Amino acid sequence: MPDGRLNYVELPCADVPAARAFYEAAFGWTVMPFGDDYAATTTGDVDLGLNGDPDQQTAAPLAVIQVSDLEAAQARIEAAGGVMTLPIFAFPGGRRFHVRDPGGSEIAVMQPD
Repeated sequence: MPDGRLNYVELPCADVPAARAFYEAAFGWTVMPFGDDYAATTTGDVDLGLNGDPDQQTAAPLAVIQVSDLEAAQARIEAAGGVMTLPIFAFPGGRRFHVRDPGGSEIAVMQPD
């Protein structure tokens, strides 16, 4: 693994089962439960953890997820229960929007130029 490569993002999560269902429906990921208060992807690439233990949660990071079709992703995310917090906007290198998942975490979804 190259030095400095991002390989995991952990999100504090108020409702692990709801957040797990959201990520599976919105992005087609497999999110494995590890007890009642934790779930994670286990791809060996950049993985996502959902931490539902309030005693172990850190300040919320903003994970940025890349997609090939921003509008199609937005439709899937809203259908899966995501709540838009910032509409699509352009930035140098692409476009993105922000959304809150059912567990309460805010994420950004981007499409590169």
